[in-house]
Amino acid sequence: MASSSSINPKNLIELLQRHLHSFVTPGDRLALALSGGVDSVVLLDILTRLSTVIGFHLSAVHVSHGISQNADQWSHFCQKLCKEYAISLSIFRVQVHKQAQQSLEAAARDARYQAFARVDTDFIVLAQHQDDQAETLLLQLLRGAGIKGLSAMPTVRLLTGTSIKLLRPLLNVPRAALLHYAQINNLSWVNDESNTNTDFDRNYLRHQVFPVIEIRYPAYRKTLSRACRHLGEAEQLLDELAQADSAQAINRDTLSLEKLCSLNPARAKNLLRYFLAQKMSYLPSTSKMDELLRQLCAITSDNHFLFQFENIEIRCFRGIIECLPIKFTTEKHFIIPWQGEKQLFIEPLQGTLVFTKKSGTGIDLQKLSRQTVTIRSRTGGEKFQLNTARPQRSLKKIFQEAALPPWKRNTLPLLFCADTLIWVAGIGVDCHFQAPPDAPGLEVTWLPNTLPFNLLNT
Repeated sequence: MASSSSINPKNLIELLQRHLHSFVTPGDRLALALSGGVDSVVLLDILTRLSTVIGFHLSAVHVSHGISQNADQWSHFCQKLCKEYAISLSIFRVQVHKQAQQSLEAAARDARYQAFARVDTDFIVLAQHQDDQAETLLLQLLRGAGIKGLSAMPTVRLLTGTSIKLLRPLLNVPRAALLHYAQINNLSWVNDESNTNTDFDRNYLRHQVFPVIEIRYPAYRKTLSRACRHLGEAEQLLDELAQADSAQAINRDTLSLEKLCSLNPARAKNLLRYFLAQKMSYLPSTSKMDELLRQLCAITSDNHFLFQFENIEIRCFRGIIECLPIKFTTEKHFIIPWQGEKQLFIEPLQGTLVFTKKSGTGIDLQKLSRQTVTIRSRTGGEKFQLNTARPQRSLKKIFQEAALPPWKRNTLPLLFCADTLIWVAGIGVDCHFQAPPDAPGLEVTWLPNTLPFNLLNT
């Protein structure tokens, strides 16, 4: 990588064009994470120039955390800027909820990533650069991070729980080169006043530590970036080992307790870390991970295991491990009328019911037309009959036979016709309400963990 003084604006555009060609193909949709700061403004200018050359579709997304008193001004600036560049902008207004022992920076990042997951795009493009990478590596080292943390920020990775890729094309570009580009091209940007506050660890390193390091080691940005790449290769090997172990141990969203505990401790921890990474934006500390593995391998087959970490709970039932949001369980009782909607959001359960009309399958629509149809929570004592060959039984007994974990039983919506239970999510349709062949039917699908979001499109 050339020094920042040798990266003129033309070279920077050419460098990014070569870099993007490695990941982006014509027709791909790229959404730039636009804060309004100099880094993302420079990247916006370059991507706009390259969008016609490479043939990708460019938009922008701005996340307003509401932390600074200038947040609204920054949102307005981004709106004005995108209007000048003639690209669409989505603005997300989020609330930052800081967990115990979590930094404000980490909490804000979590909120941003939750917003990014709602964007209809192939790539979220981030403007982090070589100086950010060096800062991240030293921060992680001072926190005693493992190989995953020390590999810092990868150029491209999947956004957890989505098919969206996070792309960082500037990781080999120093901050000084971006500032030079902005000045030469007379770009305007906003300044976040918090960037000068050395009470934040990253700012302390940026303003107090790295200037001293640069006196003795002027090439530290390049060397630390190279170290990140080496550690990234090591992390990739560990992930490949975990993938090989997961072939027999992980089934969809669950992990086999028996398979996990059959591995040696280091390999078991690697598999557990890989499993949790599919569900969590940041992982438990080393001590918590050690304790979690110890408790998992010590439980008995009939123990309803529970381990909580921040807003996540790890549960085990009949030898199957699951990772769930803490708000997964609910005690709220509700009755919601269904009036023919194709989709209905069930707020107490934080999920969506989808209703699809199909011939000869699902619920008999003719029977539904005669009575009031409601969606209700489980209250206890419900009776249900799946098969005419078997008697009506309690829903509790049916859940037990289906090996449904106890904590899930109150999180499933129930469909009633008048006061008769006719459909249970994950179980099926009562035999007396099943649609006859060729008769109009209604299939009901439950989509858990689908949330509404505060989004503005401009």
